[in-house]
Amino acid sequence: MLPVSTGSFRMPKYKEATMWNEPTQAQLDAIPRLYETEGIALTDKPIYLHFFIGLCNWYITEFDGDDTFFGFAILNGDYEMAEWGYISFSELKELRVSWVHVDHDTYWHVRRACDVEDIMRGMR
Repeated sequence: MLPVSTGSFRMPKYKEATMWNEPTQAQLDAIPRLYETEGIALTDKPIYLHFFIGLCNWYITEFDGDDTFFGFAILNGDYEMAEWGYISFSELKELRVSWVHVDHDTYWHVRRACDVEDIMRGMR
């Protein structure tokens, strides 16, 4: 797809762009590996990262160190269908709506799932 020109502003090609504010390697290394928090109740799991775009949110609690996260996903604000599951980091980095990319919440601090209103609303 060719870039769209709107006056002096040129929208980037879709394939050239990547996630805004990608987490640092140190942030990724701080996340427990897959299955390390298996003995912790879902509501007590620590949430290490938060990604978002529009009404979609991903809350990350485990990472395989390569490409697979485990966490809670709310897509398009649909709390009834929100669920815990596996999330591909590479797919998350490529995801965009128009020219807007998934963003990593740089103000996020680690907290338990029960302290995240979105997660608790989705688990009801």
